[in-house]
Parts: sequence; C-alpha cells; structure tokens
Amino acid sequence: MQSVKAEEPRFGEEFYHVRVKPGEVSRYVLLPGDPERVPLVAEFWDEAWEVSHHREFKLWSGRVNGRLISACSTGIGPASTSIAVEELTRTGADTFIRVGSTGAIQPHIELGDLVISSAALRLEGASMDYAPPEYPAAASYEVLLALIEAAESLNVTYHVGVTATTDSFYLGQGRKGFRSYVWSRTERLLEDLRRMGVLSFDMETSAIYTIASVYGLRAGSVCAVFANRVRDEFGIVGERDAVRVAVEAVKILQEWDELKIERGKSLFYPSLLK
Repeated sequence: MQSVKAEEPRFGEEFYHVRVKPGEVSRYVLLPGDPERVPLVAEFWDEAWEVSHHREFKLWSGRVNGRLISACSTGIGPASTSIAVEELTRTGADTFIRVGSTGAIQPHIELGDLVISSAALRLEGASMDYAPPEYPAAASYEVLLALIEAAESLNVTYHVGVTATTDSFYLGQGRKGFRSYVWSRTERLLEDLRRMGVLSFDMETSAIYTIASVYGLRAGSVCAVFANRVRDEFGIVGERDAVRVAVEAVKILQEWDELKIERGKSLFYPSLLK
C-alpha cells in the first residue's frame, strides 16, 4: 500500500471520503442529503454522469447550458456534510447550494413551500470546530439573490429567513424521545424559536454556511417544506421544486460570474445587468 499523509487522506489520487480527484467536479456543487436525490437533481441537467459513490457520498457531474455542474449527497447531519464540503473544496469547488427538506415552525408556511435560508442558527456541533458560537452562519448574498431570482422565475412559493440547524432530529428539534423523554430545553425550543421568527429546522445549513464563510466560499440553501410542526402536518411534497430552483440558481450564477469577469468586477451588483 502506498503511504499518504494522514493530514489529508487519499484513496490513490482521490480524496478518501468523496472518492473524486481535482478536475472531476464543477466549481458549482448542489448538496442534497439523500444519495437517492442526486439522480433526481441530474434530471434537470442537459447531460449527466456518475463520478463516484462511497458511503453516503454519491457524486454526479454534468452540464447545463454547456457549463459544468455537480451534485454530491452529504448524508444526514452536519458531521458528514462538513467532510463533503472540505473535500469538495479541495477539488476546486467554491459555490455550494444545499437542496433538501425542512420542517417549518411558522403556521403560515404550507407543505410544499420552499424555504430559502438567508442565515442559520447554529444549534449543531460541527461548525463549532471552525468558529465560535458568535460567528454568523450566513448565506452568500450572491447565492441568496440567485435563489430568489430562480424561485421568482419559476413561480414557486418561497419564504426567505433564518433556519435552525441541529445535530439530532428528535430532541434536537423539540420532538419527544423514546418513552416520551424530554427535558426543559426540548419543551421550550420550538416555541422559543418560533417567537424569534425562525422559519424552520434542518440538519445541514449552518455547517455549510459557517465553513463556506470561513474559507471565503459561497453558499446558499433551498429546502422543500415536508412538515409544519405547529400544525402537526407531514408530507413529502415540493422536492422537485427545490431541485428546479437550485439548478436554475446555478445557471444564474454562471451567467453573473461570466459577467463579472467581462466587466472586471469581483462582486455582482444589479446594475451590472444594465
């Protein structure tokens, strides 16, 4: 066996977990949690091919409007998500969009609506390895704007605001545990967050946002509402809309990035389109 550095483990020339090497991944990467969602994402591309599948990380690349795009599943939760972002960044990716599901905690949000996260509350541990709790988990304004533009152009119902990201699905999101176990934080959590105007729960966004911000990358998140916790409703709806918006947002970002190069600008602003 060839010896490699433990600091950055590899499987041959490939990064150990995502099993890809530089050049196989676009700078624009969509991040679904579920590996089975990757082929769904690729349905909205002009062409697609599988690059790798190792553990929870299924990675496809393809093209939209002649430009390279990729999607890599992250599994459930911030820990595996942080591994995916770390290794994909090393391949040259610099723009990440989470596309998944979320549970709403505001009564006016309907099942199947989309939540575009402008920021995320860091109720998880993975991002704490990158920055202290006071460090904000915020979307890149360019990606946020592209997601809003995409949702508007596709005429889907969406909400923009803060998402709370957790490590655990049950007590971490205010649900009862085994044998109805709760403690004071669990009992207060949902109502406290609702009063703060938090829109929903998920399990990945704040880790992606924190890591991207620390590394000077871009990140956004669009999720379909599968549950409304206030109304105690659940249904697997809106998934394709979330994917459509994410793919359309990549197309928009690609155009804006090319425009920035053409105009010699480092940041996008609306009057560049004039």
